[in-house]
Amino acid sequence: MQEVPFDPLQRAAEVESMVMRDGQRKYYRFRASRHYGGIVTADTIGCPFLCAYCWNYERNKCPEKEGEYYSTRDVVKKLTAIGRQKGIDLYRISGAEPILGQESFEHLLQVLEAGRFIIETNGLILGSQPHLVEHLKERNIAIRVSIKGWNGPSFEQLSGAKKEFFMFPLFALKQLIYQGIDTWPAVMGDLFGREGTERLTAQLEEMGIRTRIEAEYLERYPFVVSNLQHRGWKIGGGIR
Repeated sequence: MQEVPFDPLQRAAEVESMVMRDGQRKYYRFRASRHYGGIVTADTIGCPFLCAYCWNYERNKCPEKEGEYYSTRDVVKKLTAIGRQKGIDLYRISGAEPILGQESFEHLLQVLEAGRFIIETNGLILGSQPHLVEHLKERNIAIRVSIKGWNGPSFEQLSGAKKEFFMFPLFALKQLIYQGIDTWPAVMGDLFGREGTERLTAQLEEMGIRTRIEAEYLERYPFVVSNLQHRGWKIGGGIR
């Protein structure tokens, strides 16, 4: 089991080596879902974070044991086939982080050929390698950056990554907006609460970022509650 806190860039490289093989990436499910008013989802595995509240925590904890490898062509075929069947023309990758490094990023770029996409990312790699953002310009995409805390300590407790990496997702958010890409931040509302959201808003404004913050809400699976408690987090009350 991964000890926390950890270096998420090192973990990203290690995880990418497990979930990528000759341009193929591991996925475990393809489905239509109600999110965003109807979207076709490719559920993948592998994340540089181990967020205590993640609904896919167990798969992402041991990505070498889960999923099957799919080529970009196969992923596009599966997404578009479900889209035609369900009358949906919006797509996404969920369940894990789509951008772990260069190889997974190139895989993603080819999958984007499926059509209109919402990219859900934690922003770590885009923040640490901002030149990658150039390759996302002129694409038919919107990007949702999931922010894991309002400062270093809260980020570390929620994501499991060392607190000094807190700013990388914010750097990604700023660069994406600067490049004119439809981008917004999202937070776990009932963990941030009003105070955490206000503190993040102030941090973003200091960086010159004025944007709406989407609030999502916690799926209180027993293992999620246990993980949060293990990290020292009191649900509804923030850090103990």
